[in-house]
Amino acid sequence: MVKDSVPAGTDPLLAVRVRDLEKSYGSFRAVDGIDFDIRRGEICALLGPNGAGKTTTVEIMEGYRKRDGGVVEVLGFDPAHQRTLLKRHIGIVLQSTGVEPYLKVHETLRMYAVLYPHPRPVDELIDLVGLTAKRNARVIELSGGQQRRLDMAIALVGDPELLFLDEPTTGFDPAARHEAWEIVRHLATLGKTVVLTTHFMDEAQYLADQVIVMASGKVVEEGPPSTLGSRDRAKVCVRYRLPAGTVPPEGLGGQPGPDGFIEVTVDDAVADVFRLTKWAIEEQVDLDGFEVKRPTLEDVYLSLTSSASTEAAGLTSPMESP
Repeated sequence: MVKDSVPAGTDPLLAVRVRDLEKSYGSFRAVDGIDFDIRRGEICALLGPNGAGKTTTVEIMEGYRKRDGGVVEVLGFDPAHQRTLLKRHIGIVLQSTGVEPYLKVHETLRMYAVLYPHPRPVDELIDLVGLTAKRNARVIELSGGQQRRLDMAIALVGDPELLFLDEPTTGFDPAARHEAWEIVRHLATLGKTVVLTTHFMDEAQYLADQVIVMASGKVVEEGPPSTLGSRDRAKVCVRYRLPAGTVPPEGLGGQPGPDGFIEVTVDDAVADVFRLTKWAIEEQVDLDGFEVKRPTLEDVYLSLTSSASTEAAGLTSPMESP
């Protein structure tokens, strides 16, 4: 729900609007005239290799770095000129947060709550991030995943409309990562907008409604994870291994790789897979390790970012979009 203090005339559907954003450090152009929108209530993952410009872009949106040119509106505010007003409406979770280690969980949150005019109830926050059993534990006694939950609660103390998450699960074990994901998804159900930076493609795939891929200071692709780079329409790869001396159906075979697996790209996934499996059943041939797959989000990401880096270097990229 948009708070009354958000400027009149703000697009009610957009949390972030960026147009022709530029930022240079000396002769190096870190952000090179990018455009994108982030809708209210969605989780947006900002992806890119180191040096792509995503950190600079996020810091400009947060109001911690000045831009050289372009338009940036976050919840209707200009971060460069209205940072104090904007801070009342956003929360930030950094990769590491310096929290007094000997305070208890509830004491830590009460300390931060007094900084806001209308904070969320501390006990409600503790329950939201799953720290009820650790309410009276000292910060130093929390596990890495539990400390990250506390970081999230601190960012939510002021009841922000938009939350910036910087690599929220770096260093987590698989169980802790999935627990953190569920917290983030729950925030979206509460109507919060989340801007997420991550190097984990499975994290972006699981959480994000929208993905923005940056490389060499530019936005090279954006859209839902399932359709990014048209991967939902990409050709299917069929992978399998046959017994020695067995010849597969025409058009569905190829030279086995070093591991003995054949990989073939097919035009009509349903018809061609049916033809291959029907042949295997009729001939009583084992299709060892049989697998059907489209390009993953990671495949698309690597193709997009490597192509952009090659073009930025003034070369012609040999890679094609999936």
